[in-house]
Amino acid sequence: MNPISFAPIGVVHSPYTQIAGMPIQTVAAQGVAGTVELHPAYAAGLKDIDGFSHLWLIVHLHRIEGYTLEVTPFMDTVPHGVFATRSPRRPNALGLSLVRLVRVEGSTLHIEDIDLLDGTPVLDIKPYIPKLDDRAAERTGWFADNVHKVERTKSDERFAPPV
Repeated sequence: MNPISFAPIGVVHSPYTQIAGMPIQTVAAQGVAGTVELHPAYAAGLKDIDGFSHLWLIVHLHRIEGYTLEVTPFMDTVPHGVFATRSPRRPNALGLSLVRLVRVEGSTLHIEDIDLLDGTPVLDIKPYIPKLDDRAAERTGWFADNVHKVERTKSDERFAPPV
């Protein structure tokens, strides 16, 4: 396959400067404030975004190096295939975060419920629309027995680059 490249459209500013200790999902980061500083060239693309309460941020997990096809995720003690997890150590270090939009000021989005590192490059932003995005899942795999751990489980260094 041919490589694909992307240029960031903006950057996340959050209180998290280290991987260890961060919430592992946005649902566990309720009320944590941050911003998305969009490059001014993309500001016109924010027209009407203030009509949405939540946004999907598609990001590059810039502090992750390499990948493994089997990982032991934060909420479990046994390895799973990386595509059956939300592990950041993936063949393409892409992240997806559902955040609450608080307000828009120029080319800056003020957001809450952020679970991303300060300086995370933003590749795209899409509105969250419950009718389109919310599905009643019939099966949630290994998460079914572990999802109750999300609020108390914090990130650690297991996926950080080697020192």
